[in-house]
Amino acid sequence: MTAMAITSADDVLLALANVESAYGPIKAIRGVSLKVRRGEIATVLGSNGAGKSTILKTISGVLDPTRGTVTFKGQDITARDPAEIVRRGLVHVPEGREVFPLLNVHDNLLMGAYTRNDRDGVARDLEQVYGYFPILKEREKQDAGLLSGGQQQMLAISRALMARPDLILLDEPSLGLSPKLTKEIFEIVVRINRERGCTILLVEQNANMALNAADYGYVLENGRIVMEDTCERLREKEDIREFYLGMKDAGVRGERRWKKKKTWR
Repeated sequence: MTAMAITSADDVLLALANVESAYGPIKAIRGVSLKVRRGEIATVLGSNGAGKSTILKTISGVLDPTRGTVTFKGQDITARDPAEIVRRGLVHVPEGREVFPLLNVHDNLLMGAYTRNDRDGVARDLEQVYGYFPILKEREKQDAGLLSGGQQQMLAISRALMARPDLILLDEPSLGLSPKLTKEIFEIVVRINRERGCTILLVEQNANMALNAADYGYVLENGRIVMEDTCERLREKEDIREFYLGMKDAGVRGERRWKKKKTWR
């Protein structure tokens, strides 16, 4: 599914309205409003410390907002218990993977399915995730803490899939991975979206990979959304090309445009 200019309530799976969250006295996100449509991959771009992970933590109930509302499948989930949010069909893959290091791969995956009681369905999904990531099948009896960083990221994504969610929040999947492995992970993320119809909200510093994988994008700076559009259009915007994709043009006297301010400021 490609990004479309359809904004009816039936199409919006997740919506944030004027959300603000803080860590003590420090306000991390300010008046954030965004929508994720059913079946799409949406992405939030921004530099380190912009507030990207805070948005996901606020959605999944890890962090209570100080203002605003979070709506999922038409129901208010603002500040709900994270376990309840998971049961509603929203799963968070946190930054840094956060696997259970002393459990083996197989048991980590079963932990993702703890809200389910359909054994046959769980078995089918287990084989499906092994199909996406064959290395996990090879390592299924190995403790997760002994996996490489890339394998742990595969496991974290697979564990989320075992909950059979409607929406996955995916936080910095490329963190600490080689370019080759990052490319492989993103290809699988796109496959999961296309084949399973699973909606994904992705936050990522690697703007090039995110814009090529996603349908719709938001740009976050200092806790505020400063730009949004289809990813196809964002890739063509001069500011995005310069400040996020590293495509800098030389001026008449060789002046690099990165010395200029962003036009959205």
